[in-house]
Amino acid sequence: MAAEPTPTPRRTWLAAERTFLAWWRTGLAAAVAALGVGRVLPDVVEGATWPFVALGLGYGIVAGGIFLAGARREREIEAGLTGREFRPLGRGISTALTLAGVALTAVTLVVIVVGP
Repeated sequence: MAAEPTPTPRRTWLAAERTFLAWWRTGLAAAVAALGVGRVLPDVVEGATWPFVALGLGYGIVAGGIFLAGARREREIEAGLTGREFRPLGRGISTALTLAGVALTAVTLVVIVVGP
């Protein structure tokens, strides 16, 4: 006779919820950066504003990607915690978000150093 699966401890579920909320905090931070860089800065700087608008769009796209990745990850973790197949985050998502973050950082530094 097969043994009954051990129920997932409450602290594990709470840790999973905190992880999901961390994805949300990160997404909100990127969304706020998008608003600040893409909408507020163009109103206060002199000269070309298109670099700030372009950066704001980039941060907005990354914010959306973070929200989508967090939602997907939450479903995958729940599947693992309920006894279904658990899948790691995956290199595709982590690589895409990392490259987007590095690219935005590089362009932001160029705009800061060179100016718009």
